[in-house]
Amino acid sequence: MALKISLKPGEKFVVNGAVIVNGDRRTSFIIKNKVSILRSRDIMTEDEVNTPCKRIYFPIMLSYLDQEGIAEYYEEFVQRMNDVMAVIENAEIKLLCVEISLAMMRQNYYRALTHCRKLLEYEATLLESADGNRCIS
Repeated sequence: MALKISLKPGEKFVVNGAVIVNGDRRTSFIIKNKVSILRSRDIMTEDEVNTPCKRIYFPIMLSYLDQEGIAEYYEEFVQRMNDVMAVIENAEIKLLCVEISLAMMRQNYYRALTHCRKLLEYEATLLESADGNRCIS
């Protein structure tokens, strides 16, 4: 099954670890084989890893993009997920964490990233409405 990607001018994305930048016009292309691809909006730099849930997302993203370091990334993921699961009280979010963990165990890194984006949204909502005592840090 082919994947069609449409890019805005100057939009960046990563294909199997290679950073590619679109030119000055909107463009589309079709990927016909299996590759690891992420748009710039889904890529997190190490400097941006500053919350508990971002510490979960980052090793998942690295697992998806860099197959050689998977054992190290998985170990980091497990540690960070355990930290978050220890303080989460919301049953729906705990279930989401389990889904992320299952996707990681099955080496379905893109699915884990998709689920983890929901976790990041939850965290952002908590942090925005927190009075300082409700943060999960």
